[in-house]
Amino acid sequence: MLEMRPDCEKCGQDLPAEAPGAFICSFECTFCAECSEELDDLCPNCGGELMDRPTRAKKHHAKNPPSTVRHYKG
Repeated sequence: MLEMRPDCEKCGQDLPAEAPGAFICSFECTFCAECSEELDDLCPNCGGELMDRPTRAKKHHAKNPPSTVRHYKG
């Protein structure tokens, strides 16, 4: 199951699990659409391809909560 990280690692923008607009690599490094575009859809951490992250409906959050650990280093 995907971790569903809550923020963009590059700019810190909130990326709710139920909303579109997040991009991830195979290691789940997570970026917003704007940063992903700036990175030419390549993860700066591993060099992997950044792909659209699927959304997780809010009705599933209680049983399968998205991560609350932020990864933006500022």
